[in-house]
Amino acid sequence: MADYGHELTFGTFLTPQNQRPDQVVALAQLTERVGFDLVTFQDHPYQPAFLDAWTLLTWVAASTSRVKVSGNVLNLPLRQPAVLARAAASLDLLSGGRFELGLGAGGFWDPIAAMGGPRRTPAEAVSALSEAIDVIRAIWDADQRGGVRVAGDHYQVQGAKRGPAPAHDVQIWLGALKPKMLRLIGAKADGWLPSLFYLEDGDLERGNRIIDEAAAEAGRDPREIRRLLNVGPDTPREELVALALEQGVSTFILASDDPAVIERWGNETAPALREAVAGERGSAAPEVVRGPKVLAARRNGIDYDAIPASLRASAVEPGDKAYSKVRSTYMRTGSPGLVLRPAGVEEVAEALAFARKHEVPLAVRSGGHGISGRSTNDGGIVIDLGQLNKVEVGDGGLVRVGPGARWGDVAAALHPHGLAMSSGDYGDVGVGGLATAGGIGFLGRLHGLTLDHVTAADLVLADGSVVRADADLLWAVRGAGANVGIVTSLELAAYPLDDVVYATMIFDATDTAGLVTRWGELVEAAPRELTSFLYLFAQRGGAPVGRAIIVYASADTDAAVAALTPFLQIAPVLDQQAQLAPYAAIVAPQDSPHTGGQTNPLISNGFAVHLDDRIGDLLGEGLRSHVAPWVSIRAVGGAVNDVDPMDTAYAHRAVNFNVSSVGGRESAFRSHWDDLRPHLNGLYLSFETDPRPQRLRDAFPGETLTKLRALKRRYDPDNVFNQNFPIDPAL
Repeated sequence: MADYGHELTFGTFLTPQNQRPDQVVALAQLTERVGFDLVTFQDHPYQPAFLDAWTLLTWVAASTSRVKVSGNVLNLPLRQPAVLARAAASLDLLSGGRFELGLGAGGFWDPIAAMGGPRRTPAEAVSALSEAIDVIRAIWDADQRGGVRVAGDHYQVQGAKRGPAPAHDVQIWLGALKPKMLRLIGAKADGWLPSLFYLEDGDLERGNRIIDEAAAEAGRDPREIRRLLNVGPDTPREELVALALEQGVSTFILASDDPAVIERWGNETAPALREAVAGERGSAAPEVVRGPKVLAARRNGIDYDAIPASLRASAVEPGDKAYSKVRSTYMRTGSPGLVLRPAGVEEVAEALAFARKHEVPLAVRSGGHGISGRSTNDGGIVIDLGQLNKVEVGDGGLVRVGPGARWGDVAAALHPHGLAMSSGDYGDVGVGGLATAGGIGFLGRLHGLTLDHVTAADLVLADGSVVRADADLLWAVRGAGANVGIVTSLELAAYPLDDVVYATMIFDATDTAGLVTRWGELVEAAPRELTSFLYLFAQRGGAPVGRAIIVYASADTDAAVAALTPFLQIAPVLDQQAQLAPYAAIVAPQDSPHTGGQTNPLISNGFAVHLDDRIGDLLGEGLRSHVAPWVSIRAVGGAVNDVDPMDTAYAHRAVNFNVSSVGGRESAFRSHWDDLRPHLNGLYLSFETDPRPQRLRDAFPGETLTKLRALKRRYDPDNVFNQNFPIDPAL
């Protein structure tokens, strides 16, 4: 008896005949439509009656949206492994993680040799396949430094560049029957893929035993290896159940080109088999098996075995292949002990309940880049809301958005409706973080902050309850959301907007104070349609450079030119351009990976009513000394200040600019900002990493902090949410 506990999946094994290529593609699309998980094709490159398997896999991946694709199995002797590795990673990236690598050692040596391939003995075929797996995995391991070096008898790779890494942890499944191949599966592969119609009595049991023994010898858990099986359409259901529960088969691949058979299996056989196996297993959920590398990297203080069943499959631990993609923010390199990735509201509540049982840091991440770095941690738990990313545009400009979405995706969804929403200055900014902290964007002077348009919010509170925010809670969400709960969805009122005038101007910033003050004066005097951000950059061995981005929120080009032209006089112009463009185009989604770079990023900020020479001089000193080599000044006047300071937890409603900068040396940077702060007031949550207690009152002045403490005592008395400008309810 051997049930390895994997969740059942189903696929098809289709003949890649080339007489009617549209038919095999249609069968692949049918595979997806009836609910199968996988579509596979045999690979015989020497067979002229067949389509090339790799080309077909690529075409099918582009013609479907959910189903995974794989060779069954790819012919290694005619597919050089380093090139195959890059091709596999590329297809996985292009398909959004929908490729698995079924691989074979070869076998039909006469036609392989006729195509220019090698002729290998059985022992040589096993050795070559083992070397190929080493090459492929090394190419995929883009996080390692140095080139790939494999000095094998069949494959020699001498310093090949690594990468790209696949979008997900691509599985390597081997088609095999003989003992040496089975031992290779146990030592190195992720799955065994034989065909039932080639097996004799006892072959599966014998193969499992050899694979399990080899896995144990290699220090692996045999459950790491999925057991797949090609089966015929007439295999009795009772036999399939026995294969799952007694032989550990968890992926059944239907060998049939008959659309009626595929439909019957998708609609009847697969659901019935899942139900029967689940019934025999009882309430025990399939376990996600972690390999030795992952187990060795686990952190103290986290009960990994108690992760809720609904979160196990998507959870990421140190040592997992996906860890490098979820550990960090845009600037901070984090090292959390566990990243939980809930896919729905109930799973968010489960993740929070699990986290509360542990005395480790808790961070909540939306979908964006998190400049402050507080959406990751070291050794703690991160609840990553990236899968809660739906964007639904309703009637009357009302848009419902998940916190895991990015604003570039929201802008793209709103554009066909002639709508927009001011949302930062970059398409990869996350909805949750920005909409609950403020939302300083390119349309701010005309339309205000993002949070000024939040009309409703759903949250998971510290006690696990799921609520629609009442008036008091919504007040807190709009400016201090990270302190009162985990926002799971937001409703915002978008406004009509299509094309805008988008201009960039590059200036010589030698006279930093002059550039800053003249730019500020023009912004304050400009029509509200104009919003501008000014970025200042230090240059080694040269004068600082200023880059102004100016958005005129209208398609009236004459009015825009009149408002833009005076900016060309504020400093020597090095370059400039302007264009009429859809708002969605200037904040297009980038989907950039967030890989950090700093252990503790330094960023500080403050607000200014006006920009004067003293502020400009201090910013210039920071640039030239490289204490603060990157400065951003964002316009926050106009409509932002039409709102009463007590209407939202964001209280800074009498200023015109936010000034922020990034540094590299903590003591010098803090001293620089201690000199700047007397000329500024308040601060914006998302641009601050100074942990000193007085920063809390800068963020939430006077009555705002008093009200927040009262709400904190009501909604989070245990101070569960204490990592993002924590408000101690006991004070």
